[in-house]
Amino acid sequence: MEILDGIAAIADRYDGFVLDLWGVVHDGRKPYPGVPEALAELKARGRGVVFLTNAPRRAWMVQKLLDRMELDRALYDGIISSGEISWRHLKRRTDPWFAKLGTRCIHVGPERDLSVVEDGVAEIVTDPREATFLLNTGPDDERGPQSPDPYVSVLEACAAQHLPMVCVNPDRAVMVAGQKLICAGALADIYLGLGGAVREIGKPDPEVYDPVLELLGHPQRHRVLAIGDTPHTDLAGAQAAGLDALWALTGLAAHAHGDNPDPEHLAAVAHEEGVRPIAAVRSLRW
Repeated sequence: MEILDGIAAIADRYDGFVLDLWGVVHDGRKPYPGVPEALAELKARGRGVVFLTNAPRRAWMVQKLLDRMELDRALYDGIISSGEISWRHLKRRTDPWFAKLGTRCIHVGPERDLSVVEDGVAEIVTDPREATFLLNTGPDDERGPQSPDPYVSVLEACAAQHLPMVCVNPDRAVMVAGQKLICAGALADIYLGLGGAVREIGKPDPEVYDPVLELLGHPQRHRVLAIGDTPHTDLAGAQAAGLDALWALTGLAAHAHGDNPDPEHLAAVAHEEGVRPIAAVRSLRW
């Protein structure tokens, strides 16, 4: 697999860019070196840039996080998050799966993720016997993000009531300042093992790319490049949506394969995951 030092050599092939945030644009605390400059080069060339993230909160909250990181809003055209898509489903109820959920839910996750149910789209309850579904936005502050074990008891209680789970972040793990932490997807795996029904919202589901392409002005799909660090979400999702994908060797990829991975090893991993990125890139820089 070819490993690029930056995106300059391929940027002119595409009209739009779909970028993962955590692990590609930033590390959870600050943008990676060279990212603002790379985005500025894309915008100077008239390219569209949209962030697509599996973050379990609405897009306006994700934007506030980027503001705190001092990432200029002029460097991108919009944000689509798993939390935003989940909120739309809960509000509109046009999807048959969501139409059957009811409106009372048990929430597993931190309070900062409750934008997913704002505007009264769902009511949080504490007793699984009173709930109609389980809203999973990931680990909370009390039980922590290091292990899924502290969450087993509440998941068992919800499974006993046959509550369907809305998993608002399909990611299984994320890197935060060099530390690997669990995400909502890790809890969804446990729930599936308990026999629970799970609907995951976010990459790799190709439906989440439709609002992204709308923000980009509906370019031809072969003229759009998605950049992500995780094969089974970022790369697989782009492929399912008919987009080219570029594998960023930061975030989880750096954790799994090191700072200077072997190209043949990366090709083997991609083949095993069933994805075909056009290349890998050492980081999102020009």
